[in-house]
Amino acid sequence: MPLQPKPSTFPAIRGALKFYQVAAPITGVLLLSLCAEMLMKYAFGLELELGGAYGFLAFVPSGTATAVNLSTGILIIHGWFYVVYLFAAFRLWSLMRWNVLRLLWLALGGIIPFLSFFFESRIPREVKGYLSGREAAAAAEPVESMQ
Repeated sequence: MPLQPKPSTFPAIRGALKFYQVAAPITGVLLLSLCAEMLMKYAFGLELELGGAYGFLAFVPSGTATAVNLSTGILIIHGWFYVVYLFAAFRLWSLMRWNVLRLLWLALGGIIPFLSFFFESRIPREVKGYLSGREAAAAAEPVESMQ
C-alpha cells in the first residue's frame, strides 16, 4: 500500500494546492509568450522592443533592439517563474506523497505548452476529491470509547 498523507497535513496540502493553482497558469501564460517570442525570432527574425525608435512597443529585426529587449525579458521571467512552479509542484507532490513519476509529469507542465493549464484544472479536482474522501471516511469511523 503506498504511503498516504497524514490528516494533520491536510491544511498544509490545501495551502500548497492554492500556491500551485496560482503558479500553474502564470507559468502557462509565460510559456506561451515564450513560444510566440521564439516563433517571431527564429521564423521571422523579429524581436520585441519596448520604448525604442519604432514606438512604445514594436517588433524590430533581431539584434537591433536599442531599448528594452522584451524578448530576452520574457525568456528570463519564464525561466525564473518555472523555478517557482517547480517548487509549487514539489511541495504539493511531497505533501501528497505521490510517486516520483508524478513529480516528473508535473515538471513537464512548465515545459510543454498548454499542459500546465490542463494540470491546473485536473490536479485540484483530484486533490480536493482525495481530501474530502479521506475526511468523510474519518468522520464515518466509530469513535472508540475511552476505558
